[in-house]
Amino acid sequence: SGTVVTESAVMNKDLGIEGGKIAAVEDKLDGPAKKVIDARGKYVFPGAIDVHVHLNAAVPRTVSSDNFRTGAIAAACGGTTTIIDFATQEDGQAVEEAVAARLREAAGEAVIDYGFHIALTDINEQTLAAIPSLVEEGFPSFKLYMTYRLRVDDGEMLRVLAKVKDNGGLVCVHAENHHMIDYLIEEYRRTGKTSPKFHPLSRPLLAEWEATSRAIKLSGLVKAPIYIVHVTCGKSLAEIAQAREQGYPVMGETCPQYLLLDEDRYESPGFEGAKYVMSPPLRPLGNQAVLWNGLADGDLQVVSTDHCPFYYKGQKEMGRSFFGDIPNGAPGIEARPTLLYTYGVRQGRLSLQQYVNVIAANPAKIFGLYPEKGTIAAGSDADLVIFDPHAEKILTKEILHEHTDYTPYEGAELKGFPVVTIARGEVIVEKGVFTGKDGRGKLLRRRRPNLI
Repeated sequence: SGTVVTESAVMNKDLGIEGGKIAAVEDKLDGPAKKVIDARGKYVFPGAIDVHVHLNAAVPRTVSSDNFRTGAIAAACGGTTTIIDFATQEDGQAVEEAVAARLREAAGEAVIDYGFHIALTDINEQTLAAIPSLVEEGFPSFKLYMTYRLRVDDGEMLRVLAKVKDNGGLVCVHAENHHMIDYLIEEYRRTGKTSPKFHPLSRPLLAEWEATSRAIKLSGLVKAPIYIVHVTCGKSLAEIAQAREQGYPVMGETCPQYLLLDEDRYESPGFEGAKYVMSPPLRPLGNQAVLWNGLADGDLQVVSTDHCPFYYKGQKEMGRSFFGDIPNGAPGIEARPTLLYTYGVRQGRLSLQQYVNVIAANPAKIFGLYPEKGTIAAGSDADLVIFDPHAEKILTKEILHEHTDYTPYEGAELKGFPVVTIARGEVIVEKGVFTGKDGRGKLLRRRRPNLI
């Protein structure tokens, strides 16, 4: 008796689940069942999919504070039933070794289904030669960084784009101009401007805008599809929208932090601004409305989290003497579905179907999981969220399961909250309590991506 919402319909239906799959979508189901869940007065959404998370991720001098178990539990409690993380190649490392290492880390730990993008950093003949087999083995998406120690240059990017395109894969790009950022960071260090408020100034909007434009043009040269991760500003979005209008196969995502927060957070008292040190940084007020419009218009297709949490105490504080030493990243894997509902659907920025598209259907389609994931239809995996649109909560760290000591959204007033999470037919969360089995998550070997 729930209101079932898919990417294309809102309907009052009963759902029958058998063997981990949706077996029936009917007006009324009668007869015996091992378990009946009354969803009257609630929405039934497809399980959300977060295609950009960093669990147990090694960064300079520390590791992100959520591992595959704690991060997956937090995701499930928020209504996310599938995540895609990263296997990152180190300099001098065979890419196959990087993948094998991450598979070992996640095996037996994740409580929801998971996959991996492959981050390529050491671009040589051996790396390029591995791409076809990785696509065939179910890892058809690759990530390139245009900044950090992991960065590739334009020539290397072109070689990867062409090779991945030839094998039916997709390249995801972290677009920031490394040389602009490196110059500014050193200037601020030299002049004693060391507090967190200089972080956004060291990674200006211009650095993202330029790199986004360049990445799109490089991909256009070899006619390769490209997916720009964590878009933060109107200038970058305009580059994507223009390219799509011209027929370029370009897609993009944004994140809740860029939709809901702005750069004033870096002016928080004392060292509190460190909580918002992420890359790219939060942007000036005004960019948020443009990003919401980009989601509604379809120029941005996905909302992910870039969940990369660190404790404020002991980890973020590593950068007290210089903002450049603050671990970059913030938590968010749990609150995404309810934040997007509260501030997207309820405020008229997204329809119910658009909401399902950006958190479930589009991620599944783009990254080779649809229709098993991301929708509600006979034969699809029974990944479902029963969502109470009337539940009211104040978002605090205390109600979350993320393995960190703060949330960037502290004090947010929520209207609408998940009450049951079902993953492959198993109830794994009820009323905020994880009830699933440890290690029940399955590695997803994905098909080739789709362009939307």
